[in-house]
Amino acid sequence: MNSLEKYQPLILLIAILMGVMIGGIDIIQQHAGILIVPFLMFMLFGLFLLMPLKRIFTSFKKVKFVLVSLGINFLWTPILAYAIGMVFLSEHPLIWIGFVMLTVTPCTDWYLVFTGLAKGDAVLSASLLPINLILQLILLPAYLHLFFGFEQSLGLSFPSIIQSVLLVVGIPFLLALLTKRFLPSEGRVEGFFDTFNVIFLGLAVTAMFSSERDTLLENLDVVILLLPPLVLFFVITFIVGKGASRLFRFGKKESVSLIMMILARNSPLALAIAVTAFPNQPLIALSLVIGPIIELPVLGLASRVLFPYK
Repeated sequence: MNSLEKYQPLILLIAILMGVMIGGIDIIQQHAGILIVPFLMFMLFGLFLLMPLKRIFTSFKKVKFVLVSLGINFLWTPILAYAIGMVFLSEHPLIWIGFVMLTVTPCTDWYLVFTGLAKGDAVLSASLLPINLILQLILLPAYLHLFFGFEQSLGLSFPSIIQSVLLVVGIPFLLALLTKRFLPSEGRVEGFFDTFNVIFLGLAVTAMFSSERDTLLENLDVVILLLPPLVLFFVITFIVGKGASRLFRFGKKESVSLIMMILARNSPLALAIAVTAFPNQPLIALSLVIGPIIELPVLGLASRVLFPYK
């Protein structure tokens, strides 16, 4: 983890505070919204550029581990997320949607860091990264349509979600592939994004909170609303990971990799889709920004529980 990524929660908090402060200036509040998607697309371009796509097949050497991790992430987790949201957030449907978008998208970056800290099998975890990304891009629209397709009043449209995924994710992904293929100085570009990718995420968050300053100030209870369901989600997921590791007799490193893989969530990707699919529903995006502020300390705690330092 580079020096900037270590401070990602702090960077996000600073970005939120800056957005709220400068959002008080009318001209900034009126025009900041147009910068959100470009900054997120830069961030995703860097993510795809750094992704080891060639490792997609190496993970299948451990078939049992692959099947268990995919089963938990893409079958069990969506059911758990929807059920928890129904209990805690049914009276707040927009926050419920944001909660589901956060929890059904497995992480594709920082879980590797915490896997390393807890002495898990980072190579195995990295090899599953591409397939996790591909599956969540395919399945996220399906989850939203399945769980919330009846909420026409919220402006949920299955075609618009698909279009948003293709726009905000497809373009950076294609550009990353072209860069890998044709740019001689690819290594320098990768080095730049490896260092500064978190800054693009921070700029996107600043732009979002600038444009939606009034919405945030009117809904400060979102943090309180999200804390119980998110903590419950992480606790149950941790227990499920430990139980599955014992049931399938995974070794120590595999067990750590599994738990971190099913705990960490992909809020940047979900945020990028949310701001394009639901531009008139800022509470959804707000939930996705608050999520990692709660999630990252949980991952840090989990890494210490799994590998206690002397």
